[in-house]
Amino acid sequence: MPASPSTARAINDRLALRLLQQEGPLTAGQLKQLTGLSRPTVADLVERLTAAGLIEVAGESGEQRRGPNAKLYGIVAHRAHLAALDVRTEGVSVVVSDLLGRVLAESAAPIAGDIGTGPAVEQAVALVERAAKEAGADRLHTVGIGAPGLIDPATGELRNSTGLPEWHRRLIAALQERLPEARVHVENETNLAALAEQRDGAAQDRDTFVLLWLGHGTGAAVVLDGALRRGASGGTGEIGFLPVPGTDGLPSATGCEGGFHSLAGSAAIAELAGQYGVVAAAIGDEPVAAALVRAAAAAAATPFLDTLADRLAVGVSSVVAVLDPGCVVLGGEVGQAGGAELAASVEERVRRMSPLPTEVRSSALGGAAVLRGALLTARERAQEDLFSPPGRQGS
Repeated sequence: MPASPSTARAINDRLALRLLQQEGPLTAGQLKQLTGLSRPTVADLVERLTAAGLIEVAGESGEQRRGPNAKLYGIVAHRAHLAALDVRTEGVSVVVSDLLGRVLAESAAPIAGDIGTGPAVEQAVALVERAAKEAGADRLHTVGIGAPGLIDPATGELRNSTGLPEWHRRLIAALQERLPEARVHVENETNLAALAEQRDGAAQDRDTFVLLWLGHGTGAAVVLDGALRRGASGGTGEIGFLPVPGTDGLPSATGCEGGFHSLAGSAAIAELAGQYGVVAAAIGDEPVAAALVRAAAAAAATPFLDTLADRLAVGVSSVVAVLDPGCVVLGGEVGQAGGAELAASVEERVRRMSPLPTEVRSSALGGAAVLRGALLTARERAQEDLFSPPGRQGS
């Protein structure tokens, strides 16, 4: 059955908005060419979207032809402001952007573990409010949050996880209370890092891959056939609990000590570096483990890097045996610090352990991938809402 006129208009509008989002400002003629729509239909949708405040004249094409230059139409970037948060055990980072993802303000603050839940939540919320004010945002349309731990697939809420501070869970509710008009979305930090690496980083040419997060803890994100897989309870990729040889015991339901975390978490890497006499000074707020791996790679500290590659290969080969992703990205600050040298060493070991061909790559975004992924997700959610047909916004 053919679409009704209103449905057809909504489809055309969304198509035009997506093109403007991806390509930047376009003329009516370029929209006609890219959409395949007729000139009158394009003229109609341009008028409709301009009246709705979604697009505006962004300049002129500058084409050399008789008569005036063609108008360029672009998305109204200030139509909505977005915030993205990277919530870590030891602090929070936040960016505020416009609807096109252009960063207008950013800030970060450590949060001491002994200050209590209430003060920690207040400090984090105040950071968001200050960043929004600095960006000139009267209100935030969407807030994307990346946090460690499990996200309940049924409710979208951060589940209570052993070892994570209580203020993480309280922060979500506090933001919703202080920003009642904002749509607040939370996602596992490693999942967001994988989305960012696929969009802008090391996995841009892959629709199936695994991101192995190497930071304070360990985790993995699984992308299969272009879709992020979360699992029945939201626990896909909890590789820190993977039982592996070389540890003093086995992990339990309440703690990952004895699992892969005990080989590849930041504390384990720092201890290993000490055994090999590797020392380093962190740059800025660089995590200690990342600084040690970076220094070792720069100094060609082969014994330390070889042992670390041995450990990482145990986890990677286990993932490969189950999922056969064809590509594994060593993510987080540590994965980026190890660079191509560490990735090649892990790949060579996995090749000896598994018959499944697997490319191992170093992260292109490092720890910044979480914040980037949170912003990408917030932008996507906001555009879905704002670009919906009239009457369906906020549904």
